[in-house]
Amino acid sequence: MRADRVFVYGSIAGLACDLLLGDPRRGHPVAAFGRAAGAVERVLWRDHRGWGALHSLLCAGGAAAAAALVARGARGSSAASVALTAAATWSVVGGTSLGREARAVGGALAAGDVELARERLPHLCGRDPQSLDEQQIARAVVESVAENTSNAVVGALVWGAVAGVPGLVGFRAVNTLDAMVGHLSPRYRKFGWASARLDDVAGWPGARLTAGLAALAGADGRGAVRAWRANAGRHPSPNAGPVEASFAGALGVRLGGTLSYGGRVEHRPVLNAGGRAVEFGDIERAVRLSRRVGFLTLAVCAAGRVTSHALRARRARRRRG
Repeated sequence: MRADRVFVYGSIAGLACDLLLGDPRRGHPVAAFGRAAGAVERVLWRDHRGWGALHSLLCAGGAAAAAALVARGARGSSAASVALTAAATWSVVGGTSLGREARAVGGALAAGDVELARERLPHLCGRDPQSLDEQQIARAVVESVAENTSNAVVGALVWGAVAGVPGLVGFRAVNTLDAMVGHLSPRYRKFGWASARLDDVAGWPGARLTAGLAALAGADGRGAVRAWRANAGRHPSPNAGPVEASFAGALGVRLGGTLSYGGRVEHRPVLNAGGRAVEFGDIERAVRLSRRVGFLTLAVCAAGRVTSHALRARRARRRRG
């Protein structure tokens, strides 16, 4: 079977598994990778960028290389190749779990149980929940849904379309390393530098596609594009900026502002300043927008993979002719 069809059939099957089942309940490959990366970190950690770069190379490069070997071994069977692509897609995307956790917080807010909402918020993001009021919790959830749509769905599918199973696995490995060591704590300011920069590079195409599809699928496409162009560059993250700004404009809400991570207060720029404050009902709207963006991404990536194969085949025929 052609490689483009393997990706299309496998990614559809993998997303269907995610839609029906959510994340694998036991033996999640991403969790296993995290444990392995943590073990490597304990051996390699030094307060030095070079050692951090070696950590990134061994962990992310090793995961992608292992995936490439397994994919190569499955090439002899179309069924095995499709099944492997489906399993990899199911393992690395997390759209259903993202929506489930966001709705859990939204449900707690709708019931007036702010304490429960604070308890559930760390399942989505690393912010300090205790000082947040209802509106701030809702804003944090919408921002997390926007950013993780890019990280947990779109980016993985983009790299899967580019490089197959190694692309899927490699992207998730890079993104996981960034979550583990890529933040500005004293321990990881130098050691995590390489992982953070690698994640910025790997996430760049998926973030722009997410922002564009959010504008296409949202209720206010012009507002999404306007917020993206006006505000994305002011965000400290080169990839979260376009995504959060586009979601803010598409939903007609105001994101950004002051937040706290691990006791560290950050004053981020306001995104879509003309929008209204986020309400708990906007969480459901954000989840639905995220789901639409995920489906559109699959269509775009599948079309891109098939078109690329057709163009290569046409060039090959011309050379032979």
